[in-house]
Amino acid sequence: MKRLNTREQGLSHDEAAQLLERYGRNVLKEAQTKSLLAKFIEQFKNVMIFILLAAAVLSGILGEWTDTVIILLVVVLNAVLGVIQENKAEQALEALKSMSSPLARVRRGGQVAEIKSEKLVPGDIVLLEAGNVVPADVRLLETASLQTEEAALTGESLPSDKQAGKLERGDLVLGDRTNMAYMSSSVTYGRGVGVVTATGMETEVGRIAGFISEAESDVTPLQKKLDELGKYFTFIILGVCVVILAVGLLEGRELLDMLLTSISLAVAAIPEGLPAIVTIILALGVQRMAKRKAIIRKLPAVETLGSTEIICSDKTGTLTLNKMTVEKLYVDGQKVDAGSSIAGLQGSERLVQAMTLCNDSSIDEGQEAEQTQSGKAIIGDPTETALVDYALSIGTDKRELEKKYPRKGELPFDSDRKLMTTVHEVEDGRFRVLTKGAPDVLLSRCSHIYTGGEVIPLTEEHSRQITENNKALADEALRVLAFAFRDHDRLPEEISTEKTEHELVFAGLAGMIDPPRDEVRDAVAVSRKAGIRPVMITGDHRDTAAAIAIRLGIIEDDKAVLTGRELDQISEQDFAGRVSDYSVYARVSPEHKVRIVKAWRQKGKIVAMTGDGVNDAPALKAADIGVGMGITGTDVAKGVSDMVLADDNFTTIVVAVEEGRKVYSNIRKAIQFLLSANLGEVLTLFIATMIGWRILEPIHILWINLVTDTLPALALGLEKAGNDVMTRKPRKSSSSIFAGGVGAGIIYQGIIEAALTLLVYYWAHTHYNEGVAVTMAFATLGLLQITHAFNVRSNTKSLFQIGWFTNPYMLGASVISGLLLVLVIIIPGLNEWFGVSHLSGLQWGIVCGAAAAIVVIVELVKIGLRISGKSKTWD
Repeated sequence: MKRLNTREQGLSHDEAAQLLERYGRNVLKEAQTKSLLAKFIEQFKNVMIFILLAAAVLSGILGEWTDTVIILLVVVLNAVLGVIQENKAEQALEALKSMSSPLARVRRGGQVAEIKSEKLVPGDIVLLEAGNVVPADVRLLETASLQTEEAALTGESLPSDKQAGKLERGDLVLGDRTNMAYMSSSVTYGRGVGVVTATGMETEVGRIAGFISEAESDVTPLQKKLDELGKYFTFIILGVCVVILAVGLLEGRELLDMLLTSISLAVAAIPEGLPAIVTIILALGVQRMAKRKAIIRKLPAVETLGSTEIICSDKTGTLTLNKMTVEKLYVDGQKVDAGSSIAGLQGSERLVQAMTLCNDSSIDEGQEAEQTQSGKAIIGDPTETALVDYALSIGTDKRELEKKYPRKGELPFDSDRKLMTTVHEVEDGRFRVLTKGAPDVLLSRCSHIYTGGEVIPLTEEHSRQITENNKALADEALRVLAFAFRDHDRLPEEISTEKTEHELVFAGLAGMIDPPRDEVRDAVAVSRKAGIRPVMITGDHRDTAAAIAIRLGIIEDDKAVLTGRELDQISEQDFAGRVSDYSVYARVSPEHKVRIVKAWRQKGKIVAMTGDGVNDAPALKAADIGVGMGITGTDVAKGVSDMVLADDNFTTIVVAVEEGRKVYSNIRKAIQFLLSANLGEVLTLFIATMIGWRILEPIHILWINLVTDTLPALALGLEKAGNDVMTRKPRKSSSSIFAGGVGAGIIYQGIIEAALTLLVYYWAHTHYNEGVAVTMAFATLGLLQITHAFNVRSNTKSLFQIGWFTNPYMLGASVISGLLLVLVIIIPGLNEWFGVSHLSGLQWGIVCGAAAAIVVIVELVKIGLRISGKSKTWD
């Protein structure tokens, strides 16, 4: 108060106006969104696209307008596809802004007034009550049973108890700063008064917004590899063109003729359709993922998922249900699972009665809820709703019980005394006091115990057993509540803690936890089998985090757990070396989450981060791929994510990883197919030029690249995943796109294509006129590439193993591509434009024989690889 120069009566209106000018409005800065034009231009920032544009300009200068138009159409199509998929502007800061409270109750000049929260300034005295959204960061001055729900900010599943006293430690994480209330959290219980300490971007939520806007979007592994590929092409094309020009000029050929030949080679070397094909394969992957509940917001995320090595997951709501559930009970001297029947246990009726009636939550009439044990929607504090839900699941309805035993008095829960008491009228005009609270506190108020169906004095042995069972439940990371009662002949004259909460009869204990999702354990096992390491990051306490992680199979014991406070003691450099020692992080802040993600990335790992809260947003942005929750996730978390899970199911991430691996595998197949085809074209033209043959024109190469090649390449993008796709280790981000036999396949298959094409041209050249020879070379090269697409479906498995008809898209693409190639040759007028002529039946037979030969040769190579045992390194 002294530092902020304020007082309990609040600031004066003049002081507030001056401070508003100094600090600015209590709002978060809006996100800067790119215009549609800027997004369109950004699609051209790619080496491959620059090469295509250069080829288009050069073709135009030399009068080859057909080539120019076709290349430009490809480039524009690629850009449009990219913009369509990525057109959703980031909504993160807007969503954060919408979470803040529109109005706030403040004390100004000694009077309580309701003002717009954007006009709050540091030093304002704010009044809070249940149902309010906290309008700014507030240091609490007074509290009365105040609780705030901070799960979206801290990741803690239970509401936080607040108090106004001084805290001894100064290095506490957000969840432990119990004398503070934070902007965007909501008041669930009680009331409070506090002084505003920070507004706008200076609040904790504002700092998160700052992290989001500062974090840069990195290029994905595939984008890096395609950029590298573009650079290789630049050097290869320039080298080949220089050699051709030099040889031609040395042989005395015309400069214009040699320039046209160089353009033909450049066009042959560039896979014009590759950028568009990669984009389309990714888009097809997006559609398949959407059907499996994984919604991709950013196209390259599909491929990144396939190389994921680390999945950093928030606990609350992601690995768990974010729903407190009664799991264990201690009644009549026995510890029992909540799932088993307690009907036969003496005292179970009194325990369930206390759980249900000493409770302020209510059942929402007519509403259903899938996540509850009873299937009913229950409103109230998570702990209390868990108790009512459990009672409903065993046949005890709170509504009926309240009619039978109406409440006649109460002592609300208080965080200081840690108890809650209600008084109910029971049979024969008698009254029953029901109390719940912290086990150690409640036990000290008990003088008797209900066991064996009767009330008997509480002995030291009873107390020892209760204490031991309380500890056993707590050791399982359960939140334990104790319950007691006391019968009175008449309504107590004074309902107070001194008069009412003493000489109670102990009834039992209930242990609760936010349980893990049933399917997540299997998903974790599948992840491990696939070489992916799951890491849990949560705002919850160490014991709770460790217990859930052990249940899910993330860790075997609590040695691999690190708290936020412990992490603060480790330097950046040390942590980067030790990050692999830990699989669970507890009681962490948003900054810690970002540190963890960055430490893994420094080790060269591809990191996916899942989360649903505001506190997860910076880490979601910092990860290679951010995965938001579609149902429980805040708009902020979804806004910064690359992928959103429509069903909030951790298993869907594993499904998405499988789909990502399949997409990357298919992209590699498309690249191998296109580059081997282009190498075949380059070698054909290069050797022919060296010999002095004029074998193919630029328009022939363009037609083959854009029509004959494109459809089979797209069909490769629809190949089914192999059975072993989720048993392999993730590929390293540093591994070459040419690894695993792709590079070797491109080289030897390109050589085969060139050799067969030149052989057909040589034979035709010696038997027919030049026009027929060129046409046969054109038809051979086109059909070769169509049949070769079947080879590329696997580098090691025979086509007979895979099955000719297992990819119907490939059959369709082959028929359409072959038909388009044939039509260009047989349709009068069109064939003249392309500079080709009709072929006889024998000539077509020779062309088809050469096209089939590549399948036979590649099959023989595959047999050799399988016999030599090299098939594993080629797969």
